[in-house]
Amino acid sequence: MAAYDYDEPSATHRQASSDAPSQEPGYDPNHVPDSVKTFVVHLYRHIREKNVYEIHQMYETSFQGISERFFKDTPWPSVDAVAPFVDKDHVFCLLYREMWFRHLYARLQPTLKQRIDSWDNYCSLFQVVLHGVVNMQLPNQWLWDMVDEFVYQFQSFCQYRAKMKNKTEQEIALLRQFDQAWNVYGVLNFLQALVEKSAIIQILEQEKEGLEQFTATDGYDYSGGSNVLKVLGYFSMVGLLRVHCLLGDYHTGLKCLQPIDITQQGVYVSVIGSHITTIYHYGFANLMLRRYDAFDFMSCNNVNKMRLKCKCWYVEAIREFNKILLYIYKTKQYHQKSPQYEQILKKNEQMYALLAISLSLCPQVKLVEETVNSQLREKYGEKMIRMQRYDDEAFTIYDELFSYACPKFITPSAPSFEEPLVNYNQDAYRLQLKLFLYEVKQQQLLSGVRTFLKVYSSISLGNLGKYMEVDESKLRTILLTYKHKTHSVDNDGKTISNADVDFYMDDDWVYVADSKPPKRYGDYFLRQIVKLEAAINDLDRIKLD
Repeated sequence: MAAYDYDEPSATHRQASSDAPSQEPGYDPNHVPDSVKTFVVHLYRHIREKNVYEIHQMYETSFQGISERFFKDTPWPSVDAVAPFVDKDHVFCLLYREMWFRHLYARLQPTLKQRIDSWDNYCSLFQVVLHGVVNMQLPNQWLWDMVDEFVYQFQSFCQYRAKMKNKTEQEIALLRQFDQAWNVYGVLNFLQALVEKSAIIQILEQEKEGLEQFTATDGYDYSGGSNVLKVLGYFSMVGLLRVHCLLGDYHTGLKCLQPIDITQQGVYVSVIGSHITTIYHYGFANLMLRRYDAFDFMSCNNVNKMRLKCKCWYVEAIREFNKILLYIYKTKQYHQKSPQYEQILKKNEQMYALLAISLSLCPQVKLVEETVNSQLREKYGEKMIRMQRYDDEAFTIYDELFSYACPKFITPSAPSFEEPLVNYNQDAYRLQLKLFLYEVKQQQLLSGVRTFLKVYSSISLGNLGKYMEVDESKLRTILLTYKHKTHSVDNDGKTISNADVDFYMDDDWVYVADSKPPKRYGDYFLRQIVKLEAAINDLDRIKLD
């Protein structure tokens, strides 16, 4: 098993080590610097005025700047200290505490009591959104960060709770007392409630009929209403996908995301973190489903009587990883000053690893853009060649890449408080790795089939069986498995092949279809045009004497 630190830094921008204290000595939670007073007063005013542009500027720039200058190693002032400057507004104080805890998780290591307090704050905040009257507009970035941080803190709490071996008696007593804090059902219920209360699924359906303009306005309400519930409901569908992936329930995760058409531009692309998180978990879920869904095969010697109905999950994963990696390649320079830049780069590397796995299990290089393919060969070219051998070294590489690129799986159940106390924080990860490597071993026989089919245009089952050293009955099973794993159903219900080598059977013969992928010249010429323009610009800057 690959040796990786299984503790994930925050989904936004984690900087503190796990050994950092929860607060520095001498920290006074009641001391409010003038810059903080100015910040909260202006932010409160802009929220009341629904000035989304100024709110976004203060949230993205001012908050980060003040944090870097005054609170690099300490929490912000307590909510009780700043409340008098904002008329003790209940909703604003909940929003401030949400930012306070997010900063604490990013810069320091929260205590168990602080983890529980953060859960209570999220409960209060979401209760206000679900059952109160929220008449404000907040930037999509902030609303996405709420959902993203909510899921991250749930994941972090599950990992923390699963390390029982070195827990103190006080920590165990708190875990027993607050056993409902960050309960998996509570987390799922809040996210689902936001989806249902916002009626976002109906809104997206109406948008297809031209009755709504949710995507066109990026979720903002320009008629004077509020965008908070609708956009939180929208992002909660992505949050549900992520939670179910952490639990290993990929079918349910994809079902939760189904109302969002990721083949089209949507509100999820308006925030880079949301865009990457959506495609990363969507692609990973497709990768892990292994195309076992909705499969029906009528066994018959005549190929015309074959009926295949399956979803080619690997192909879907490859297609979406390719698109997001190309997008990051083109736009990452615009996010260099963003606090999320390091996380963007990390997810970029993880998705290249997942793409390498997908292409090794289902060779579909024709689906990958030349730019992405070039980057992939540079990063994993040698490893992908070795992964095709399916020997012990290949399985070690699969293990390594999966361990590096997979989500940080969690065990959501409460721990056993009986002695001896044991750590179980890696149990879920080991189970998912075991299932994945089992699928890789199944691919070993398919690799042999592909190798022989590339050599022949037609071959009898008897000869192919001799070469593969299997009997005819087992060979038919292998060939049907190959068909199953390399066919998919398009949007029109038509069965299509996604294999680099396809074949059909007639009686006791296997005929290899002659399919040469069309050459694509567009990418080559576009790259040359860019190089030529760069050369012309360089020449224009040269001053001749």
